[in-house]
Amino acid sequence: MSTSFDLNDRVKVIEDPTKNVKQIQDRVLEEIVTRNMNTEYLRRFLDDGDGQFDKEHFKKNVPVVKYDDVKPYIERVFNGEPSDVISSAPITSLLLSSGTSGGAQKIIPCSNTFLENFLFINDLRMFVTSKQVDGVERGKGMMFFFATKPPQIHAPCGLPVWSATSSYFKSDYFTHRPSNWHTSYTSPDDVIFCPDSRQSLYCHLLCGLVRRDEVVRVGSFFASVLVRALKFLEDFWKELCSNIRLGHISEWITDPDCKNSVYPILGGPQPELADTIEHECSRKPWEGIVSRLWPNTKCVETIITGSMAQYIPALEFYGKDLPLISTIYGSSESVFGINLEPLSEPRDISYTFMPNASYFEFKHVDVDDDHGIVDLADVKLGLYYEPLVTNFSGLYRMRVGDVLLVTGFHNNAPQFRFVRRENVVLSIDTEKTNEEDLFKAVNIAKLRLESSALRLTDFTSYADTSTVPGHYVLYWELSRAEDDPELIPEVLEDCCFAVEESLDAVYKRCRSKDTCIGSLEIRVVRDGTFDSLMDFFVGEGASICQYKTPRCIQSSAKALDVMEERVIARFFSKKCPPLHGSIVFPI
Repeated sequence: MSTSFDLNDRVKVIEDPTKNVKQIQDRVLEEIVTRNMNTEYLRRFLDDGDGQFDKEHFKKNVPVVKYDDVKPYIERVFNGEPSDVISSAPITSLLLSSGTSGGAQKIIPCSNTFLENFLFINDLRMFVTSKQVDGVERGKGMMFFFATKPPQIHAPCGLPVWSATSSYFKSDYFTHRPSNWHTSYTSPDDVIFCPDSRQSLYCHLLCGLVRRDEVVRVGSFFASVLVRALKFLEDFWKELCSNIRLGHISEWITDPDCKNSVYPILGGPQPELADTIEHECSRKPWEGIVSRLWPNTKCVETIITGSMAQYIPALEFYGKDLPLISTIYGSSESVFGINLEPLSEPRDISYTFMPNASYFEFKHVDVDDDHGIVDLADVKLGLYYEPLVTNFSGLYRMRVGDVLLVTGFHNNAPQFRFVRRENVVLSIDTEKTNEEDLFKAVNIAKLRLESSALRLTDFTSYADTSTVPGHYVLYWELSRAEDDPELIPEVLEDCCFAVEESLDAVYKRCRSKDTCIGSLEIRVVRDGTFDSLMDFFVGEGASICQYKTPRCIQSSAKALDVMEERVIARFFSKKCPPLHGSIVFPI
């Protein structure tokens, strides 16, 4: 996909592809298959053809797969075999996904086409934003971006392994980006690349406060990061004001590149600016603090769909009347599309798929076999689908694991609302914990109760984001082998740790960073609580014959109230789960 279109032709670049969805999708598939027909992976399925592209032959013979099906091929490239195991184009890096629906990290092959598509979509979304948010192009963005400077992990093949966002920040596309409004940030690049995320966050805030009058948009890739940054500001505003007042950066900011790049922005003592910031931060509550500290801000820009929707109330509190804009839908497998109505309410956000990004198919979620698969041009309004991706980097008909709802069309291009990750029940940051993994962890943890007179009767859970950092909460109802046994803190704390120790590597990686996920908590509830929970759901219309205890009650404030009213004790994990020496990939 070309990114060199004239700046005045962006409307055409949106309108033409969305009018010609089927033709463009067919052309994209033909280009991908023709390029890669001689790869080892596709030869397995297409060798019985005549060597010419045939769409129906491709769809009939190339299977729909999950990551585990193609993992052996990716591992071969990871371990040093040539890229043509899966892709005719050179694999330039390996992208580390945040986690599948089961919470396991995926390593996705990436070619330069991925970054070109990312730049294309990014450029379009800023154009759309500028058309609907007046004045957003006349200033800088205070964006909380993070990416360590050198790649800390290389695969045995020598390729860097990093997240999709880090692959962009560490590429020539970012280093040599054009100087314009949507690539202009309050922080220098060295702050983004600081290896210590705590120092980086502090310096992002320091630069943003010093340049407060230039800020027209505030944001991050994910809402969880932005909320964390604003909570961090609540804890450190006095120190930040002192730095601004004295023209000196705190001694604990020790990264030399970060520190040296920030000093010119600080520009010496600024006591009047410090007084202004101090006045606003000392006023309670902090409702509308974003507009108060950055008075020219036009919008808050961050992903607030999916698991990030839980942070909307916090962002609405801090931003007050500022619009929340969620602009791009993408994954490590592909960029998908943009939100053409950025000022829509959070509950109404839909993404228009761009047909030239990858070849997309859709599996009807209510159909178990491959007969429920349709092309992008053939999805139906009001139905739920899981997208399949065939991309330019070696993935063919791979299930993404998202559930999407078709909400409308822009010309002939479908618009989708993100509904959920398939089978995910808990998520605070980039981890995704599904019901099966949660069951396994709880079953292991309850064995620790054998040393006491207690037995686990039932449990449910939710992700508590009212604390910073957020943390998992498990409600446990315990039966007693004697009338009134003591709740031994050491035993319950050990159960908390056992659950954490049994969760996946993505959770442990986030948990090891004290700004990402906090200590898991078990809240013990009194006898009969889960009977009351069942009564509640039956009263709401659930069938008593088919009732199953929900393993997560995140979506029901009333159900949470039922549990909270019956809590009799709280226990926390006292230590972080070990990473067992396995490779921990950088964010």
